[in-house]
This record gives sequence, C-alpha cells and structure tokens, in this order.
Amino acid sequence: RIFPSYEQRSGGQAVTTAPRGRIRRKNSYSDVIRSAACGGFFSERWRQSARKQSGSLAEGKFNHKNLKKIALIGKSCNNIAVNTNDKEIFDALARMHPDAQCELNFGTPFELLVAVILSAQCTDKRVNAVTKELFKKASTAEDFVAMPVEELEKEIYSCGFYHSKARAIKEMSASVVEMGGMPETREELMKLRGVGRKTANVVTAVAFNANAIAVDTHVFRVANRIGLAEASTPEETERQLMGRFDEELWNRLHHLLIFHGRYTCKAQKPDCAGCELKTRCKYYENRQKV
Repeated sequence: RIFPSYEQRSGGQAVTTAPRGRIRRKNSYSDVIRSAACGGFFSERWRQSARKQSGSLAEGKFNHKNLKKIALIGKSCNNIAVNTNDKEIFDALARMHPDAQCELNFGTPFELLVAVILSAQCTDKRVNAVTKELFKKASTAEDFVAMPVEELEKEIYSCGFYHSKARAIKEMSASVVEMGGMPETREELMKLRGVGRKTANVVTAVAFNANAIAVDTHVFRVANRIGLAEASTPEETERQLMGRFDEELWNRLHHLLIFHGRYTCKAQKPDCAGCELKTRCKYYENRQKV
C-alpha cells in the first residue's frame, strides 16, 4: 500500500509516493496542515505522524476546522495551499534578484551571529566595514568575553546603539562559553542570552544551511505588501510563509524577499514601475484604485 504525497492530494504536477511504514520527510506537519485545510484525506498513519510532529498542537479532535485554527497560516484554502501564483511570485523574485544571498561577511558561525546582532537598525555595508577590523581583534566567544566593554563599544560605535549592542554581544559570548561551544540549531541558539527567533533563524539558515525563514523588516514589509501574508507580527508572517512554500524553498525565499525589500520594494519609495510582481501585488493593486 502507498500513501499519496501532498502533490497528489492537491492535484499538483509532481507525483511522488511513500511506501508503507515510511513517512517522507517532505510531508512535514506544515504539509499535513495545508492539505487538511483544503479538505484533504488522511489515513490513521498520517494522523499519527501529524500528532508526533506537532506535539500538543494536534491534541483533541483531528478535524479540518480545528486544524485551520491550529495552523494560523491563512484565512482560506487559497491562502494556505501552495499554488501556481505563489510559484510564479517566487520565480519572478528569482529572476529579479539572481544573486540574492547573505551580504554580511563572516568566517565562522559565531562571527555571523555577532554581525547579525550589529546589523539591527544598520546597513550590512556598515557592519562589514566594522567587523573587518573588529574580527582582527576578537573573533571567538572567549575573545569577546575578555574584551573590555568600553573597547567593544568604541569598535562598534558607528553601527549605532553601541551601548545595547555591546552588552548583547558580551552576554551572548558568555552564554556560548557556558554552553561549551557554538549551538547549531535554532532552539539551542535561542537559549543564548540576547538571541531572538529572527537572529537564530538567520544563523541556522546561513551558517548551518538549515531550512528557516527569518522575518526582518524587509521580509515583513514585502510579504504583506505582495499578499503572501496577511499578518500583524513577524511571527505570524513567518508561519504563513512556511505554510505557503515547500520547506526546501524557505532559505532562498528569505534572501529573495530581503533583496526585493532592499533594492526594489523600498519602504518609502517602492519601484513599482520596475517590478515584475506589480500585476500580482496587492499593494500595487490598491494604489491603482486611489
């Protein structure tokens, strides 16, 4: 006996199956949520898999209405399911920004973590100029623990908010030393003092090539402008994007949305005329009605 993949259940073009007793990794809980919200069917094995992967979220009655509430990733099937329009948006972003990638310079995952902390309310160009000299003096957690806070503040002054950033780097470095080394998962990274979900997502995605969508100000703005999300918080935006796109696309999508927000869909003066997405963009559509 075989079980249908998400593509088969949703009528997509790709057709893959999983043999009995084996649940394919790509059929993650987000896939189960999407199919349930769209009226998909499940065997008991699928229900058991979902419960295992979702923990307490899947407790209680396993019906479509409850799953929609649990998922929190859209208001309708069209908002949740991976569809042709989402793929076209992704492809258009890829054409517009073929070189989209992390623009922070780093040599180790720890250096990336320091750079991400410095990048808050600061351009990557400025951070790279600062870390070019900073990492010559300190490049490990032990180095930053030993560096006097006054010296660190002087080194990072031009990044802005140097008091709070220096304190965050010192506390984070002390946490890394206490843990015995640099964590490699989002959950472990978030145990470090001063490291939140967005920062942890960036480090795991860029340094460790894990699948994650870090929602910064660019991703939040662009995703909600285009219509890929309808959310009031970065966390909700992340959940909706994860629900709309396959897991293997998350890293690439993160960088594409950042580049689009940084170079095309700017906060004050978006370049709608030069954007391939304007025919699919809710923001552009609403502007035309005014």
